[in-house]
Amino acid sequence: MRRLLKYLKGYEKETVLAPSFKMLEAFFDLLVPLVIARMIDVGLPGRRGYLIGEFFLLLLLAAVGLACSVTAQFFAAKVSVGFAARLRQDLFDHVQSLSGAALDKLGSGTLITRMTSDVNQVQNGLNMTLRLLLRSPFIVFGSMIMAFTIHGRSGLIFAAAIAALSVVVYGIMFVSIPLFSRAQAALDRVLGAARENLTGVRVIRAFCREEDEIRAFDAKNEALTRMNLLVGRLSALMNPVTYVMVNAAAVVLIRTGAVEVNSGGMGQGELVALYNYMAQMIVELIKLASLIITINRAIACAGRVSSVLAAEPGMEFPASEFSSGEFSPGEFSTGEFSSAEFPSTEIRSAEVLPAGEAAEAAEGAASPAARTSGVEEPAVRFRNVTFSYQGAGAPALTDISFEAGRGETVGIIGGTGSGKSTLVQLIPRFYDVTEGAVELGGKDVRRCGKKELRSRIGLVPQKAVLFKGSIRENLRWADPDAPDSALRSALKTAQALDFVESREGGLDSLIEQSGRNLSGGQRQRLTIARALVGQPDILILDDSASALDYATDARLRQALKELPGEMTVFLVSQRTASLRGADQILVLDDGRLTGRGTHEELMQSCPVYQEIHYSQFPEERPESGI
Repeated sequence: MRRLLKYLKGYEKETVLAPSFKMLEAFFDLLVPLVIARMIDVGLPGRRGYLIGEFFLLLLLAAVGLACSVTAQFFAAKVSVGFAARLRQDLFDHVQSLSGAALDKLGSGTLITRMTSDVNQVQNGLNMTLRLLLRSPFIVFGSMIMAFTIHGRSGLIFAAAIAALSVVVYGIMFVSIPLFSRAQAALDRVLGAARENLTGVRVIRAFCREEDEIRAFDAKNEALTRMNLLVGRLSALMNPVTYVMVNAAAVVLIRTGAVEVNSGGMGQGELVALYNYMAQMIVELIKLASLIITINRAIACAGRVSSVLAAEPGMEFPASEFSSGEFSPGEFSTGEFSSAEFPSTEIRSAEVLPAGEAAEAAEGAASPAARTSGVEEPAVRFRNVTFSYQGAGAPALTDISFEAGRGETVGIIGGTGSGKSTLVQLIPRFYDVTEGAVELGGKDVRRCGKKELRSRIGLVPQKAVLFKGSIRENLRWADPDAPDSALRSALKTAQALDFVESREGGLDSLIEQSGRNLSGGQRQRLTIARALVGQPDILILDDSASALDYATDARLRQALKELPGEMTVFLVSQRTASLRGADQILVLDDGRLTGRGTHEELMQSCPVYQEIHYSQFPEERPESGI
């Protein structure tokens, strides 16, 4: 909770004024029973003018108290709303800074809960705290003090009641706080299940698994319901217990007061004042019980929000990293980093690479003369890269080494789970390698600034992601100032210009959330065009043409080759037909690089590649079989 106090900065005045005005309201409330006592003991015996004067005094106290209450509510609302806005913004910014590994660990479902439900609970708790946390105890203890000023023995009844109630309130609070945290965690699971079902609804219906998913959701929802019922029943004990205890104290007070009135030790008005103080205490204790429930929930939610803010980003980027002569936007260095620190990695074409052999080739293939001759560094180099996902039992990639030159097209193929997407995600540094290094222009990506690094890379992910808005707005993510001519050029290359111009509004036609008003092929082509608008040095197509027919796919690859400049293209695909024209093809099997070369070379030397190809083109399989 302490971590969140910084979000009150700038609201110090309002944070003090809100409870201060509530205390003023409470002070005027405590004066009311005394005025009523004087009206009974002094005014009723026949002093009508005195009664009228005291009546107007009551109206004045009510008006001033109302003004104080409204003012306090205004300041409390201002603080709580501003606090929540800052917290939500900072939480969103922090989530944006988290690495892929940190996001995988936290999960999107729980992050959504903490940015919405949890922050709202903290906001509500802060509002109630500023309004009532001081007011209610002030009324309770103020009533006891006023009781002592009226009648000492009666004040002892108030003191005993407050002591007993404190034990009950703090006992329930101690038990309920961890239960609120568990209830919010159960809510995370329910929201996660709902999100998963909504995003995968077509798959669920395709396999007729609606009933199974309903039962699974019901189980999670029932667990949440049981937890909320447990917390609710425990919290519900607060009101009846306080009612019983305070009313029992009221009975004792009335009996004691009646005896004192009969004996002349106390006036009737004073007894009425004591009872009014007891009634005020009952009301405030009910408010306090509700406040404690709200605060408990807010504290639990604040802890959950703080845990997200405490999560380390997982990777750091240099503030500024491209100095003169080094890899800069649009330009790779030529020899600046070609010393022995970054040895050139030459691997023979079409080699089948057993485990460990790639590392030996990387270390010994290049001569010292080549390393110091100022030759152009490769666009991308992997040096003995091993990578493991957090909590995984085995590496996703093991000892990967290769080079990709400027202007080359690099195909990546392999079976499901072989590490294709993992490999290309290491280039823009979505994850950090466990061992080895990934270099761009001879420079380790861990020494590159985020903006400078990723502005040179265009990534088209497996799942086409578009955002609600116009086609123009989506295409300009890579370059907010790109003219329409550049947008149309990118669309033409991505084979998307025809269908965009056929839509009403053209570039201004609207895309619904996640692009659900487009076909799969249209979404993929638009995401490719979006990456091309930024004119990247490196373009990564992560199986992003899977929804395209062979003819469109072929035209896309030809259009990419005809682009001016020397853009390096990484093409991840399950189709060997899509990789035939690649300058080199990397074959992955269970996270290892088992082959590298052109299509023709791999068909002669790489059994894994041959098996993939013949599974797609069985008519080409030799009669002897492979």
